[in-house]
Amino acid sequence: MRKFAFTVFMTARTPLSDNELVDLLKTGDQYAYTEIYNRYKGVLYQHAYKRLPNQGEVDDIIHELFTTLWTKRETIVFKTNLSGYLYTAVRNRILDYISHQQVESAYFANLQQFIDHGAGVTDHRVRSNMLRDLIEKEISSLPAKMREVFELSRKSEFSHQEIADKLDISEKTVKNQIHNALKILRVRLGVFIYLCLLYNLL
Repeated sequence: MRKFAFTVFMTARTPLSDNELVDLLKTGDQYAYTEIYNRYKGVLYQHAYKRLPNQGEVDDIIHELFTTLWTKRETIVFKTNLSGYLYTAVRNRILDYISHQQVESAYFANLQQFIDHGAGVTDHRVRSNMLRDLIEKEISSLPAKMREVFELSRKSEFSHQEIADKLDISEKTVKNQIHNALKILRVRLGVFIYLCLLYNLL
């Protein structure tokens, strides 16, 4: 009934308010999600690009934000309003990206010192542990089902079919969950740390 009402509103060219869209989104209404995406994607991109002038990274941040908006739609708490939530979420993702870049740079600097002088072994291990903790933190923040599938694949080394059998879901769902998890982690961790996770370099 809600989807039908939303379609009528769109046909009549009467836009719904943000609060109405949020209410519909929480019920799983894909039309409301699409309207939110169309309404805010452009302005959020411009907002992010002013603070992080890197088109590829901004694209990934915006994509990950809207993926999270959909996958966590039932549990997200909008403390202010929709626009406030979205702008804050973008800002936090940019700050996380910058923070991860700083950790990555420190790791590289320490690794180079170790290579050049054979020194700083303890500090190098500290940096490695920091990276591991960072990776574990981001994995733990994935949506529950996505995290379960991802950990079975990456930590327990189950095949896609074994995961599907264990969780009673389709193999296609398993593949989609792993693909989405990797896309989210790529945004949150940055390229270097993401590759360390992907190839078990830490």
